Amino acid sequence: MVKLFCFPYAGASAQCYARWRRGLPAWLDVRPVELPGRGARFGEPLHEQLAPLVAQLVTELRADLHAPYAFFGHSLGALIAFEVAHALRHGGLPQPEQLFLSGTSAPGHRDDERYTRLDADADLIDELQRLGGTAAAVIHSPELMAMVLPVLRADFRLCAKYAPVPRPPLTCAVHVLGGDGDAIGAAALQAWRGETLGTFSCTSFVGDHFFLHAREAQVLDHLRAHLARLRRSERVCG
Repeated sequence: MVKLFCFPYAGASAQCYARWRRGLPAWLDVRPVELPGRGARFGEPLHEQLAPLVAQLVTELRADLHAPYAFFGHSLGALIAFEVAHALRHGGLPQPEQLFLSGTSAPGHRDDERYTRLDADADLIDELQRLGGTAAAVIHSPELMAMVLPVLRADFRLCAKYAPVPRPPLTCAVHVLGGDGDAIGAAALQAWRGETLGTFSCTSFVGDHFFLHAREAQVLDHLRAHLARLRRSERVCG
């Protein structure tokens, strides 16, 4: 069994990966990670700093991190997955063997300052509409937006405060995914190559920032193909 821990994007809960269990084979144990303050953890405080969130996630996940396992994260989730992988290595804990980073720029190519301008409700709603990942029915529902906006605001503040730390590259395989219609450029995605000494790939999918939903079948095929290598190595070792 190969575990795949999936980290949600800004404003989302672990529910955004609920369909993946049906779309991936039984030998893949899909583990959507619920972040504090949303979904099943709605009553917990939201984080606005990445370091405390990463430390909390390492504490919560460490008992389940038995090889072979991999991380997937989209947008903010990719940044969280990346930082958790570094924290695990720093703590002498087992690292993911594969790290899938979707829809986000490499640390040295991020424009995190733009998130400082996304704080007022109107600005947050405009950003949701620009990204195109939120149904119009949600955006036009005051009740639903009252739940979404505080989470999104905290997540964007977290992004605004992110500061990359110089450190040795990871050693695990890093696979980057991007949408060919996303505002994130190819150079910002390819720059992830410098963050690992292991295998690297960068794959483009048709779609905007939320290509992972619009092209779900292709994304899952991509994950399955890479993770099958972990399954084969597990069988050899077993």
